[in-house]
Amino acid sequence: MDILRMDRIVSGIADNYQARELCFNCVDRHFPSRGQIIGLIKDLRALLFPRYFSEGLVAAGKPDYFIGQLLTRIEDALRRQVRESLLFRDQVMDPAELNERTEYIVDTFLERIPEVQRVLLTDVQAAFDGDPAAQSKEEIIFSYPGFFAIFVYRLAHELYLLDVPLIPRIMSEYAHDHSGVDINAGADIDEYFFIDHATGVVIGETTKIGKHVKIYQGVTLGALSTRAGQGLRGVKRHPTIEDNVTIYSNASVLGGETVVGAGSVIAGSIFVTSSVPKNSRVSSAGQEVIVRVCEKAPDPEAFETVDD
Repeated sequence: MDILRMDRIVSGIADNYQARELCFNCVDRHFPSRGQIIGLIKDLRALLFPRYFSEGLVAAGKPDYFIGQLLTRIEDALRRQVRESLLFRDQVMDPAELNERTEYIVDTFLERIPEVQRVLLTDVQAAFDGDPAAQSKEEIIFSYPGFFAIFVYRLAHELYLLDVPLIPRIMSEYAHDHSGVDINAGADIDEYFFIDHATGVVIGETTKIGKHVKIYQGVTLGALSTRAGQGLRGVKRHPTIEDNVTIYSNASVLGGETVVGAGSVIAGSIFVTSSVPKNSRVSSAGQEVIVRVCEKAPDPEAFETVDD
C-alpha cells in the first residue's frame, strides 16, 4: 500500500476517534476491564466450587485460609472494577460519594455470596433430577454449559440489583459466548432452575421465573416488540413463568403480561403470547395453539422430544 493511501486511512480512522464512543485518549473516561471481570468470574467459580476450578489453589487443612485468600483477591479486584464502572457512568462523581458507593456495593455483594452458593446447589440438584443422562452432580458442575450460564447469571444478578453499570452485561455476554445461553442479569430466577442442552436459550431482562422450572434448548422468553426502544426502559416486557413449569425446545413465550401458570407444560416450537392457566398443556395443531387445562399438573414427559 502506498504512503498516500495509508495516510488517508489513518486520517479517516483518527477523525472517527472524535466520536464519544471511540475515545482514544480521553483522560476523563473510565472503563472496567473485561479481562479483570473474567478473572473475577474464574475466582468466584473456584471459591464456590473448590477443587473443581481452583487451578492449583489448594486448601490445606481447614478451608478458612483458602476462602480468606480468595475472598481478599476477589474483594480487591471487584473494588477496582466497580469504581471504574461508577466513574464510567458519572466521571464527576464526588470522591467521597464514589468511595462510599463502591464500598457498599463490594460489601453487599460479598455478603450475598453464601446465599448465591446455596441457590446454585439447588440448580445442580435440579439438573441432576431432570436429566437421566447425568451420571453425577459433579459432572454437571464440571461440564454442563447450562449450569455455567446460570452460575454467571446469579452473580451478575446481584450486581445488577446493586445498580452497577456495565459489569453485569460483560459477565452475561461472557457466559453467552461460552455457553450459547443469553440470560440478562436483570431477570428474576428462583431456585431449582435447569436449562437442558442449553444452546440458543434467551431470557430477557424483565422475565420472572419461579421455582423448579425446566427449559430446553432454543427457548426464548422475550418481548413482543421493542420498537419503542429506550421508551420501554423499566417496563415489564418479558413473561412470568410460575413454579414447576416445563418449556420444550424452540418454544417462544413473549410479552410482559404473559403468565404461564404453575405446573404447566409448553410443547416445542410454538409461540405463546397470552397467559395460560395453571396446570395447562400448551401444544399446537398446524398454526393453532391449543391450551388444555388439567385437573392436576400435566406430566412433562407427555411432550418429551429429547433423547437423553
